[in-house]
Amino acid sequence: MPAPDMNASRISKFKFQGKSDEARRRRAEVSVELRKAHKDDQLLKKRNIDIDENEPLSPPSAKSPVNMTIDEVLCGMQSDNEMVRLQATQACRKMLSCQKNPPIDEMISKGIVPICIEFLKPNNSTMLQFESCWALTNVASGTSEQTQTVIKQGAIPLLIELLQSPASNVAEQAIWALGNIAGDGPGARDLVLKEGIINLLVSLVTPETSLSFVRNIVWALSNLCRNKNPSPNFECVKEALPLLNRLLNYNDKEILSDTCWALSYLTDGPNEKIQAVIEANVVPKLVELLASPEVTILTPALRAVGNIVTGSDIQTDTVIAHGALRYFGNLLSHKKTNIVKEAAWAVSNVTAGNVEQIQQVIDANIIPPLINVMHQGDFKSKKEATWAITNLTSGGNVNQIAFIVQCGALKPLCDLLESNDGRCISIVLDGLNYILTAAEKMGETDRVALMIEEVGGLDKLEALQRHENEEIYEKAATMIDRFFSEVEGDQNIAPSTNIHGQVEFQVTPVTPQDAFQF
Repeated sequence: MPAPDMNASRISKFKFQGKSDEARRRRAEVSVELRKAHKDDQLLKKRNIDIDENEPLSPPSAKSPVNMTIDEVLCGMQSDNEMVRLQATQACRKMLSCQKNPPIDEMISKGIVPICIEFLKPNNSTMLQFESCWALTNVASGTSEQTQTVIKQGAIPLLIELLQSPASNVAEQAIWALGNIAGDGPGARDLVLKEGIINLLVSLVTPETSLSFVRNIVWALSNLCRNKNPSPNFECVKEALPLLNRLLNYNDKEILSDTCWALSYLTDGPNEKIQAVIEANVVPKLVELLASPEVTILTPALRAVGNIVTGSDIQTDTVIAHGALRYFGNLLSHKKTNIVKEAAWAVSNVTAGNVEQIQQVIDANIIPPLINVMHQGDFKSKKEATWAITNLTSGGNVNQIAFIVQCGALKPLCDLLESNDGRCISIVLDGLNYILTAAEKMGETDRVALMIEEVGGLDKLEALQRHENEEIYEKAATMIDRFFSEVEGDQNIAPSTNIHGQVEFQVTPVTPQDAFQF
């Protein structure tokens, strides 16, 4: 085992250096969970189903698609007669648009995909282009293997060309198909991006563009911005930022939701990406959306804001300056547990900042609801709230640390020492250690140690000396030896109590200049 790098160890003591890296690691961890949840909120692929199953085909006297076999459809699509080709392609589209069990694999095996792609070419009528594009949209809405069939047959360049079709229904259907392809994963997404789709999509949004068209555009954009390993080429996708800023002005739930998802993906990365998003002037509108009653909007808006505060102190200050902190108290009490967890995670990235930022969290009255989450939240929310408190104890001044103790942080911290999650226990041990170290500096170690003992903390620390995780039992043992060796039996250090029998923890108003008092 190599000798420890003493300089690296010293650097890690500096608050921003160590905690910034940890905040980023946890952002990736939480992003994975959120992407899984996101699949329920926003479809990455969607089929274009028939609204009217009784829609007549052209010509009206033609055989109904309900009664046509796939072989008859294939034969019709290969006909020299233009009307027969159109009628068969409509039948193909209708089969693929049925709501249950569309015959995608059978259509693929019969060789219908390359025929549909051929019909996308400009020498065909717009009606035939539309019907074949619709059929391909539904093939690409299926499994990755089905989507790959559309890609490998060369559909992407022809679909890109159709974005400039004079027929708006054709262009809109092409966007739908390309959005499905981009939603298949990083490889497919990058093939679409390489064709220059971003600038084309941006140009399609005008005051005259229909609402359904704009919805499809922003949904496709969100798919073009999403996925990691690798992330999309940022120089390419950032061209969408001016449009995304404009889209935040729409009063439409779908558009706002997908716009915020796109921004959440674009902020999920290094500070350079975060800065580009800030410079697009979207932060004020994102912050306003933290008050949205619509969970489908609130979730991605909160995710985007949370990503931004993982950046530099200056980037975090941008979010704070636009009033984000005033929303977090309510978000920490939200009925949706995922919102509570996300809000606690965002706060933890602010408390990972400097003393002034920590003070702004305190001034916004966020600490009491944060501690309430530690008491009553689900475990994931408790863990994020614990991170927020521990980050504060790491970077805050002694008065700020004393304030959270006065607010009742010790009991929920100590309760979490019985968690089955080793990482959570380690976070709590760090927080308690920072609190006791601050007390030690002021000669109040015994008083605070007794407070911890009275909420059951010492018993739990002693139990952790038998923990299977070596790091945990060493932390616990070290803390007991350092801070608790002389607590028992000393009645002179008992903390004062009020008329209700509650422990009083004396602290001056929390300002960085004040002296620390327990």
